[in-house]
Amino acid sequence: MSAPEESIDLARIAGQAAADKLANEVIALDVSEQVVITDIFLVCSGDSERQVSAIVDGVEESLLKERRRKPLRREGERDARWVLLDYGDIVVHVQHAEDRAFYALERLWRDAPVIDLQLDLGASGGPATEQK
Repeated sequence: MSAPEESIDLARIAGQAAADKLANEVIALDVSEQVVITDIFLVCSGDSERQVSAIVDGVEESLLKERRRKPLRREGERDARWVLLDYGDIVVHVQHAEDRAFYALERLWRDAPVIDLQLDLGASGGPATEQK
């Protein structure tokens, strides 16, 4: 069983918002078979604390505007090194590039399938990349 379409839709909106804020390596992992509390981990990174904060703000604004969803929980905003936004169906991890390399969530969850978010990277013109 894979992640429900509604969760994938939320991940696409959040992923596009992150890409629009020039997030690096926007990746969605389907963890629905490994974790019971959420369906998808969306992982992305920024090169500075300021960019991490901008990505977080962009994700929150997009999900509120397009799906009227607010995060159930937010953690890490003060330091802006690793901010977690918990929407229930999806959990968004926005990490500083150094922390992302150190913690390597993609390696930790390497058994989880990667979801093709079909991001429009041309709209942002930024360095966001999506691994398939």
